[in-house]
Amino acid sequence: MSLDNKLKKKMKRGQPTIGCWLSMGNAMAAEIVATSGYDAAVLDHEHGPGHLQGAISLLQALGENGPTPIMRVPWNDPVYIKRALDIGVMGIIIPYVQNAEEAEAAVAACHYPLKGIRGVAPHAGRCSRWGMRLDEYLDDLPNKILVICQIETEEAISNIGEIAEVPGVDMLFMGPSDISASIGKALISNNPEVKRIYARCERKMRATGKLLGTVTRPGKTVEWTYRRGFDFVISGSDAKLLASAAQSQVSNFRLKQNDLQKAVKAIKKSK
Repeated sequence: MSLDNKLKKKMKRGQPTIGCWLSMGNAMAAEIVATSGYDAAVLDHEHGPGHLQGAISLLQALGENGPTPIMRVPWNDPVYIKRALDIGVMGIIIPYVQNAEEAEAAVAACHYPLKGIRGVAPHAGRCSRWGMRLDEYLDDLPNKILVICQIETEEAISNIGEIAEVPGVDMLFMGPSDISASIGKALISNNPEVKRIYARCERKMRATGKLLGTVTRPGKTVEWTYRRGFDFVISGSDAKLLASAAQSQVSNFRLKQNDLQKAVKAIKKSK
């Protein structure tokens, strides 16, 4: 078993990758995601109810042969980033990165000195399996950690070039919902103004040559999203997958309810 970043290696080979949010904070849901073949599972601590103690249970459920564990942290906070890495995630999504200075802070929080400011105690954390696999964890660590800056506003889009130039930024991640909100059109993806700013964001991101990530938009498929030039797409969440399957099953039942009712009555009469 390896403490490696399979997701990062796969993207570097030019292969498209798919991820799933873990929004429920539930280890059984994480285990289902892990056995479904995703390249990455993203523990969402920005919007989800997760906490670090519970995150360890999710990481254990994912297993070392499962998807690469990533965490979206609540904020560009070096303390939270340090603790997230210490429990064993192999990548960090940092929300709301607006400029090069904030990108530099995000990178510094993810790496040990002299490259960064992350406190050095891997021997005391789950990241090295409590020190029992310390050399394996430390070997080429900068290339194992995936640093992902989330682009979420009009200001960030204007600064994409300078954000991408920061050494150590591995991926730019487009956040469509917050981008639309930043121009007063929250969650209105079909608005012409929103479409224009999405297209501008994509053009600027592609021009950087960085790895690119995003989420699927309402009404758009995973395949459509990849064809926009993305390397990593989060296609849904544990909660959404459960809700969609449940809603689909109930809706199908309701559509056939009258026919089923007639069939039941006919069977009862035949007795």
